[in-house]
Amino acid sequence: MIAEVLLVLAGHSSSLFPTDHTVHPAFAPLLHPGEEQCLESLGQIAIRYRKIKQACTVLARPSSRYVSALCATLNKILRDEYEVLVVETEAKVLQRDSSLVASGSFVPLSSLRAIFAEWDAPLASLETLVDDLQTQEHWRPGPLIDLLLTRSQTGIHRVSSIYARLSEAVQRVWIAQLQALLIHGTLSPNDPLADKNYVLVEGAAPSCVSAQSRESITYVGRAIGTVKAAKWEKQFPQDLAREHTKLLITVIPQDQYAFDRVIADIRTAVSEWLWLNVLTHKDVDEAVESLANYFLLRNGEFALSLIREIERLKLSRLTGRSVPSTMIREQDLHLALLRASLGTTAQQDASLAHLHFRLPTGPIRPLLPSLAGGAKDLSTSLSSSTELTSFDDLLLGTPLLLTYSVSWPLDLFLHASDLQLYAALFSYLSALRKTHTRVHTCWTALSNAQRARRRWTGLGEGGTAEDLEVRKQLLRCGWGVVREMNWFLDTLLGYVMTDVVDVEFRRLKSLLSSRPAGGIGRQMTGSGPSGTAAGAATDTIGAVPLGASKSGSTIHPSLSTGSNLSSGAPPLDFTTLRSMHTTYLERLLTGSLLTNPALTNIIRMILEVCERFAAQVERWGGDVLPALLFEGSIAAGGNRVGDMVAERYAIVGEIDETLHSLLDAFYEQLSLSTTLQPFSATADATKSALYNASMTNTTGFGFHTFVRVRRGKRLEGDEEVRRHVERLLLRLDFNGQFSKPSSRRRGTRQTAAHEQEDILKQGGLA
Repeated sequence: MIAEVLLVLAGHSSSLFPTDHTVHPAFAPLLHPGEEQCLESLGQIAIRYRKIKQACTVLARPSSRYVSALCATLNKILRDEYEVLVVETEAKVLQRDSSLVASGSFVPLSSLRAIFAEWDAPLASLETLVDDLQTQEHWRPGPLIDLLLTRSQTGIHRVSSIYARLSEAVQRVWIAQLQALLIHGTLSPNDPLADKNYVLVEGAAPSCVSAQSRESITYVGRAIGTVKAAKWEKQFPQDLAREHTKLLITVIPQDQYAFDRVIADIRTAVSEWLWLNVLTHKDVDEAVESLANYFLLRNGEFALSLIREIERLKLSRLTGRSVPSTMIREQDLHLALLRASLGTTAQQDASLAHLHFRLPTGPIRPLLPSLAGGAKDLSTSLSSSTELTSFDDLLLGTPLLLTYSVSWPLDLFLHASDLQLYAALFSYLSALRKTHTRVHTCWTALSNAQRARRRWTGLGEGGTAEDLEVRKQLLRCGWGVVREMNWFLDTLLGYVMTDVVDVEFRRLKSLLSSRPAGGIGRQMTGSGPSGTAAGAATDTIGAVPLGASKSGSTIHPSLSTGSNLSSGAPPLDFTTLRSMHTTYLERLLTGSLLTNPALTNIIRMILEVCERFAAQVERWGGDVLPALLFEGSIAAGGNRVGDMVAERYAIVGEIDETLHSLLDAFYEQLSLSTTLQPFSATADATKSALYNASMTNTTGFGFHTFVRVRRGKRLEGDEEVRRHVERLLLRLDFNGQFSKPSSRRRGTRQTAAHEQEDILKQGGLA
């Protein structure tokens, strides 16, 4: 009987268990209840083992390479551990081993049960595994690896060990397929990891592979595959490919940090080689120029023309008669871009074809500016200073994003996050320029109305004796409001465009032109400076530096090691280029105040007040004073002469008070920003991370490359960013308006007629 039981455990059929693990009824009366229970437990183990073996045979034939690898590894584990245990147990019985054979004459079934008890849990778990595998006809590598890794997270050591080996076997097959993509840029015809655009297909990668590694795999595969398909003059060096192969063999995806590091090293090396052989200085210069001209509004005539075209588009849709033409769609905005370029330097610019407007909320109907209500409560706004303020809806009245289509090889250094930051800067600068233009138009309308009125009223403002003084005060108040709006927008826009955008753009251009291309020459000689961004690219993979080749095939014919070293400036490699561009964007965001939520909140409120005032004046016909014959006479319905003047005076006065409060709060917050984050080297990292997270969640912009918190010694250029803000403070307070607020503060609106100061004194000019 013991021999029969051992055969059953080895996978053979027996009359002891005719159907399942239940003992044959004919044998049951001959057995003790405890022996019957032991036999049924052993039968359960045998049936599970037989089922797993049969399932592996079925699954390994038509299935994918990943399931085949899993089945082969599982068969090996069972053969090396379970089947060996059966053979060893049989040998002990034949040798009458005292640890198993009692008194040298009989073998207790309980002893056999104890020997094979360690396989209860593993075989039960493996049985459910093969059942799950048979539920799907085709398994992608990602879900399969995730399934195995999830099942390996158990407190039973043997089960965890078996699943760990199974998952590692499947991951090794996945790594082999990944090598073909990353090293050779080729895609398998059966179960490819990526599509024809080298984008990872759904289920191609396990969830333990981070988003950064997924993007890097796509990046490297597309770069190598494109160069290979284009039959470029310079192909990826074989020595470096072999080093990358060795690196990939040493890691598996479940070791997330090691895998991410290897993928990042491979991407860096490939990027360095592409910078020397594919992406040139001319491509970078054209891209930087184009982005600055259109996103940073350095092409001023095109920016103004675009704002006028968008305003004309809104007006045409508001006055359109047919229903379909009242909607503004993305194609209408694209046509506005082309019309705005006519007659400007952008007309012949080929990079204009890369610009496109995107409406995240879909087509819209334009709306007139709202005149109801004033700005939101200032104290409430300042108390919630961690909330991000968006400017993308000020140009059109709905969220509007300017995008730039980047094709290979330009996307080697322009990432999607960079373009999102450029879009945020465009929204901010275009909102400033548009509001500035509207205030100028309002100033022109007030001037024309004033000249037309003085033809009839002489030196006064006209009207009856009872409303003459009120009309005078209303006119002076209106002119004071538009003057202060114009002054603030002139100052802020001039600061951003001159002290920030122009200075930082010229600084980046000088850095690009002062360094020769060719990081490989520096890496091969080891002459790169340590501790700088350029020196960070000198990391090595194995014994070969990143991008280096023993044959020297990676060096462009026009570049030589000798010329790079003799130039005196550190060579510009790909890592340095990305670092310089990232720093450039950070300094732009910091200098333009976009990294300070309290300031951007106040700026948004000031722009809304300016838009409200300009729209109100436009609604009044281009003048704050009503026409002399608009109000009728005293006998007309019992209305008192001057009601319309008083109504307008209340609106203009409320706008005036709100504007002054906002300007005071802006100067106060700007003064505090010079000592707080993001300009302080000892900023709170927790607050910075919270702010970056809030910005990512609030808008569509990925602000994860916002100003990095720097502790300890400041990096080069930090003091210059602080000087930018100090220049703005000096511009705002050139006449002591903010440093001496008591001299400019006027009384309440009720006593303004008696306590009004001269307009020249209000502006600090007398």
